[in-house]
Order: sequence, then C-alpha cells, then structure tokens
Amino acid sequence: MTYPYSFKDVLGRAERITWRVEDLIGEDKPLDFAKPFMPEALARTAPLDFLTGAEQRTLNHIRGHAYLSIFGLVEEFILPFVLDHARPLLNGDDYQARAYLEFAAEEAKHIHLFRRFREVFADGFSTRCDVIGPPDAIAGHVLSHPPLSVALLILHIEWMTQRHFQESVDDDRDLDPQFKSLLLHHWMEELQHAQLDTLMVQSLAEGLSAAEIQAGIDGYLALGGFLDDGLKQQVMLDLVAFEAATKRRLDPAQRAAFIEVQHQANRWTYIGSGMSHPKFLETLEGLSPAMRRTIEGAALSFS
Repeated sequence: MTYPYSFKDVLGRAERITWRVEDLIGEDKPLDFAKPFMPEALARTAPLDFLTGAEQRTLNHIRGHAYLSIFGLVEEFILPFVLDHARPLLNGDDYQARAYLEFAAEEAKHIHLFRRFREVFADGFSTRCDVIGPPDAIAGHVLSHPPLSVALLILHIEWMTQRHFQESVDDDRDLDPQFKSLLLHHWMEELQHAQLDTLMVQSLAEGLSAAEIQAGIDGYLALGGFLDDGLKQQVMLDLVAFEAATKRRLDPAQRAAFIEVQHQANRWTYIGSGMSHPKFLETLEGLSPAMRRTIEGAALSFS
C-alpha cells in the first residue's frame, strides 16, 4: 500500500510546529475548574442523572486528569519503542532516521507536558486522583509483544487522538480554554506521529510471513484486552476520587451504574474510537482483509 506522504513530508511539517511546555502550562496559565475539561462524548457523565450538575463537573475533571495522565503513561512505552526502531536507521535514509528521532523528541516533550499538568491539577483540585500503573510495568508488558503488535497499538492510539480532537473537542466551546489548549497542541504533533507510525507498520510488515503478520495482529488484540483490564481499574480509582472529592457515598445501585457507564465510556475513549478509525482500518486492510473485518466488527462492542 502507498500513502500520500513520505518521511521527508512528515519531518517538514513536524519542524514547522514549535511549542514549548513552558508556553502552555504554569502558574500564569491556571486551569478553570468552573468549566468542564472533557467533551461529554468522551466523559459521559450526563447518563448518571443521580449526580448534580456540580458533581458531574467534578467527575468530568477527574476524567480529564486520567485522560492526560494515561496519555503520559502510554507515551512512556512509545518513546523507547520509537528510539529502538530509529537506531538501526542512523546510517540509512537520513529523512527516515530524522523523522523517527523527531517523533521520539516530541513524545518526550508530551511526557513532560502531562507531568506538569498533573502538578498543576493537584494544586487546583482538592482531592488526590490516582491513575493505573506503574508506567514501567505497563511499558515492560507492552514491549514484550511482537514489534508489529506494539506498532499497531501505537497507531491505534495516534488515530484515536486525532478522532477525539476533531470530532469532540475542537467545536466544544464549553470546555476550559486552558485544558483545550493542551489537547490542541498535543493533537498538532500527533497527526505527524500517526502518519509516521503508519509508515512504521508498513516497514515492519515487509518481509513477514502471513503467520507472522497474524501473530502481530493477535498480539495487538491481546494488548487491547490488557488495556481494557486497566480501564476497569481506572474506573474504580475514579470512583474513589469522586466520592472523596464530593464527600458523597453512592449507594450500591448508584455505584453499579457509575461503574457500568464509566467503564463503557472509557472503553469507547481508549479502545473503540481507535479500533474503528477509518485510517487504522485502512492499514489493517493492507495487512489482512479478513482481520480488518473481524476487528471492525469487534469495535462495535466498545462504542
């Protein structure tokens, strides 16, 4: 399969995007906790009609904290994976090597950005919010899978990021402008990453047998299951933070509804929206048309 961009094209666009962590977040750029952080299409707090409007907003903030924290977490395995992929290319195609190194540098910048966000969030939010981890254990598990599996998961995440911003964030004028700015600048660089990872998947698949490609796709699906298990844990962490922040103990029926609604919201946010992205499915089609149809059908359960 051929794509309408090259390593040179992607590198050129990446080099034109210049922002620094210090320009986006800090003492003079506070978060506005009077406004939601996440679009309702992702947060899905409205179905929890036993919560007041203020409580739904508090949950929205907790979900926003988890969202950027989880991005920081996954980028901690993306960074070493890209560096390992770039190392053998240092004496090869200059544009390809530089594009991957730029990719890695931007991922390191995103990790820094999201760590600073967590610090600023903690200063403004009255309650501790925990996130699944630790990052090194998650990275170790992910990176133990075949390279094609990892590259497919990363591609899923990159296109997922594009979808979230374009379909849910960009036109939502109710969101906190400061939080939205973080999403905007992250999205700007992730478009290049999605294209680079598309080329990476293609290069990894070249020369692989049908059985090896199938093993790579199977590994990607296994990682999806691993992610889903983590999302179940994250919902429980969010519930603990919510009850502490609101000083409200939900009754058993309300807790069950909270867990069901928020788990499905997380499943769409982190699994369904990437698994069903047309560009991700296009890449799968080039690897295995049969598996593309299988995964497209499976994505429906994560909506």
